[in-house]
Amino acid sequence: MSEEDLERYEAEIELALVQEYRTVLPLFNYVVESERRFYLANEVKVTVRDATSPTCIEIELDDAWVWDMYRPARFVSSVRVVTFKDVNVEELPDKEI
Repeated sequence: MSEEDLERYEAEIELALVQEYRTVLPLFNYVVESERRFYLANEVKVTVRDATSPTCIEIELDDAWVWDMYRPARFVSSVRVVTFKDVNVEELPDKEI
């Protein structure tokens, strides 16, 4: 496989991922972004452990979708993220019926 073939393959996977994201977005309440991954979730619990140095952040997600091109199954029932870096949690606007 040439480098051009690999780049084309990755571009196709990423386009499919963007299309899947747009399709599943209305099913979720939160968008969570960490330094490593991007998630959609329906329940988010953030715990800041500031007794450690540096401060540790633990995020628990239920009913989640993971943005990862190489992951065979992106829907997961629960995710636990532990990080020392910034995390962004946004509540999505209410869905229109």
